[in-house]
Amino acid sequence: MKPVLVLVGRPNVGKSTLFNRLTNSRNALVANHPGSTRDRHYGEVNIGKKSFIIIDTGGFDPEVKKGIMYEMTKQTKQAIIESDIIIFIVDGRQGLVAQDKIITNFLRKSGQPIVLVINKSENINSSMMSSDFYELGISNTHIISALYGNGIKNFIENILNIKLTYKNFSKKKEFININSIKYIKVAIVGKPNVGKSTLINTLLGEKRVITYDIPGTTRDSIRSLFEYNNQKYILIDTAGIRRRGKIFEVIEKFSVIKTLKSILEANVVILLLDAQQNISEQDVNIAHFIYESGRALIVCVNKWDSIIHNQREIIKNNIKRKLNFLSFAIFNFISAIKLHNINSFMKSINHVYDAAIINLSTPRVTRALINAIKKHPPCRKKIIRPKLRYAHQGGKNPPIIVIHGNRLKYIGNDYKRYLEKYFCKTFSLVGTPLKIEFRSNINPYIKK
Repeated sequence: MKPVLVLVGRPNVGKSTLFNRLTNSRNALVANHPGSTRDRHYGEVNIGKKSFIIIDTGGFDPEVKKGIMYEMTKQTKQAIIESDIIIFIVDGRQGLVAQDKIITNFLRKSGQPIVLVINKSENINSSMMSSDFYELGISNTHIISALYGNGIKNFIENILNIKLTYKNFSKKKEFININSIKYIKVAIVGKPNVGKSTLINTLLGEKRVITYDIPGTTRDSIRSLFEYNNQKYILIDTAGIRRRGKIFEVIEKFSVIKTLKSILEANVVILLLDAQQNISEQDVNIAHFIYESGRALIVCVNKWDSIIHNQREIIKNNIKRKLNFLSFAIFNFISAIKLHNINSFMKSINHVYDAAIINLSTPRVTRALINAIKKHPPCRKKIIRPKLRYAHQGGKNPPIIVIHGNRLKYIGNDYKRYLEKYFCKTFSLVGTPLKIEFRSNINPYIKK
């Protein structure tokens, strides 16, 4: 049973920096800007044979009553409920402030052990720094620098020696060893405010990520574990990708980079569109990146319930016309907030994932190649006709077909596209692109 730690503190005290150091990752978004973390962010820390779960949270203000800060505070309160140990982080450079006292009073009511971490201690007298925080009355105190690693070793040793009762373990559905279980990684991407976080919250049945009626609410890529009909998934909520000219904050540029990385790490990508908006240039750009990445894809049109019936066919045709290069993708039309067509949507995820990881034997692929050539042989290049001899599978997610033969460099892109479509139809590959690689045999008797 792994202990669960939660990092709590007001904005910009270094919670995400400590999270990244402990998890030995860059999973949490870090910037010299208050409010860069907004949702709960989970990670695993391994120290020798011991390990624990750690939760990064946004800036905490127990007394706030409205706005985005209120939504962030609700996320932090939920993380506190899930935790066994509270790591309360304060800023050693700024010293004790009124909000630190308010947070301390709130944390004491939880009943969990509290460890006070005085961060940003580099180049500051430690005894003077600690005396400033005596007023909080927290005996278990550590002075560290999350940025440079000062004091981290003693801090971790102390945490591992705290005796726990695990009274909250029944609530920890998310804390499973994902390395030992087969999960389908699903990244949900799209422009800001199309309903990505709402869709994830609907699937999970709880407000796992913040939803708010302003663009850019999600700034990090948030992972949530989810089970549906005995299949397990990792749902990845991502920051909305705006036009390049609209990306004016440094922190938002980091968010976009993490979104693109999430696409590359996913098994299946959901491109979420808003049925009430026309397909924009930015939608097309996101779709092109997904296509080039080779990920299995579902184009999901949200807020479909708001469209009157005589307009639906027009919108469908418009979407497919502007995204005509995604002919391999599955299209779903849903309402995330009203649960319309969610069952069909989940079946589509399984369908495209199975297609992306399909196993194809060499005889089966070679027979399909021979049949494709019989129906439509490659064109001659003057007196030269390429000769395709046999084929085998060269990879998955996306499926890759490697074709061997002679003079294959003379095969044009039109014939390559013909083969791609033929293989997809033959093997019923829906929702995933298929890549073809040509490998020409070298005649050993040709003099160099």
